[in-house]
Amino acid sequence: MTPESHPSTPELPAGPDDDARREAPPGCPAPGRGPGGLARLHESDDLKKLYEHLRAEHGPVAPVLIHDDLPLWVVLGHAESQQLVRSPAQFCKDSRIWSALRDGLVKPDHPLMPHIAWQPMCAHAEGEEHRRWRGAIDTAVAATDFRGLRRHVNRSVQRVVNRFCEAGEADLVSQYAEHLPMAVMCHVLGMPDEYDDRMVQAARDMIRGTETAIASNAFVMAALDRLTARRREEPLGDFAGHLVSHPAGLTDEEVSQHLRVVLIAAYEATANLLANVLRQVLIDPRFRSQLNGGQMTVPQAVEQLLWDEPPFSTIFAYYAKQDTELGGQRIRRGDGLLFAPAPANVDPRVRPDPTADMQGNRSHLAFGGGTHECPGQDIGRVIAEVGVDALLMRLPDVELSVTEEELTFTESIASRHLVSLPVHFTPRPQQEITQAPSHENETPAQRDWQIGVNRPRGAAAGAGAGAGAGTGVGGGGAATVADVAAVPAQASAPGTGTGSDAGPGSGVGAGSWVGSGSGVGSGSGAGALPDGEPVPQRPVPPPPVAEPAPPTGAWQRFLRWWRGY
Repeated sequence: MTPESHPSTPELPAGPDDDARREAPPGCPAPGRGPGGLARLHESDDLKKLYEHLRAEHGPVAPVLIHDDLPLWVVLGHAESQQLVRSPAQFCKDSRIWSALRDGLVKPDHPLMPHIAWQPMCAHAEGEEHRRWRGAIDTAVAATDFRGLRRHVNRSVQRVVNRFCEAGEADLVSQYAEHLPMAVMCHVLGMPDEYDDRMVQAARDMIRGTETAIASNAFVMAALDRLTARRREEPLGDFAGHLVSHPAGLTDEEVSQHLRVVLIAAYEATANLLANVLRQVLIDPRFRSQLNGGQMTVPQAVEQLLWDEPPFSTIFAYYAKQDTELGGQRIRRGDGLLFAPAPANVDPRVRPDPTADMQGNRSHLAFGGGTHECPGQDIGRVIAEVGVDALLMRLPDVELSVTEEELTFTESIASRHLVSLPVHFTPRPQQEITQAPSHENETPAQRDWQIGVNRPRGAAAGAGAGAGAGTGVGGGGAATVADVAAVPAQASAPGTGTGSDAGPGSGVGAGSWVGSGSGVGSGSGAGALPDGEPVPQRPVPPPPVAEPAPPTGAWQRFLRWWRGY
């Protein structure tokens, strides 16, 4: 697509020099127009508003510009988006047929080059080549133990929350939503040691399309190349191991590139989704009460946010394989088209009220569609669902520390990212990562109870070994409770009774019950012990508090299984 081709479309005026098209219409958030009067997506500070202006101006498919004034179409309609992704005979993702690339208009250092440039991976392939690569990805995803994944997400939540739970305040974007998905995805792929702040920053930088995006992409690819080499030498049952050992026989470069697809797609989607769900919980009391009251489950909350705030605003890119028509626009062979879930999800034709509750409706386009539908969407859903649920279990009183109006976003063509989500809560101690996330994690104090004699705790320590051998009180007599209770007061003096007073070996020796507990008396006793009452046995310490038994109801058992415990 070129600016000169636009006048031939019905919606555009018949002349590229029309001054009316060179200025933005009143209220349009675009700061200006480029060649042909087209809006520059990458310069807009409010893409939501820009998309609505474009919809009103051009309909469901609109011409726009990206960096270096490269022309593209952006697909705004829900039905048109479905047609785009489900018509492989008309549209593909092989950028090598893009006219701007063939004509040399795309510079090698273009900020969006990591997304646009053709690479040997399923996201850019078609036909048999796509089936071969996508088959390997689908096999690796199918081999994922999702119950084990939920358990690992729970433990990752514990690790991440332990970093800030004692402070009583945190930023749930930079300290939680951006870290949890990367920690989990590095584990899933098979490189837990690569997870650190630098990996998080590089992944975020790649998606934003900044000036350093190419360097960040190189950093991520270096880590994935190391992982691929390790799995060639030592295959394991992780995601990388399944790709390496798949019958399709992927090369090292193919394995690394597909690991990148899964890592970045699942990470970015989940980081944005997690932040957006937590933001909605904190700013909307009705939304939170529905969660707390059981009218909405966490998975339902996640699906609602996939409608309202899809993790990717647009997905790069589709290309026309032939001259065709889409949304009333004439699309030429080699034109590029942006698949845009954000505006398509609020298309007035399918969602007249953009604030409507969409529970139970999964026809959103957050994960794409057709043959290139996101392969890691189920992994992303698990991370988001458990990440929200487990955080609210750990910090049930979490509250926003600023007003909703103070929350800000950074926008790129690809995504809308919440900058920060400052919160406060009751400071809580760290928890063992193997423990199910809960705010009730303190072990109950053991009560100092005993059967029989009520003695000070110090007396129990003094009892020592005197009663340990069972010889402090002879077998020939029985002591009364009162007699034994009196022993501590007399412990400093040896017994004065004779052996005949208490019978053979029946006396209480000086070391019995108290002191160093020296053992058996020598025949001198503490006086006669009348018959009739048994000697109280040494108090037995209470048994350790046992873990509560797992819930036995069907629903409780299901919840424990769902959460990974």
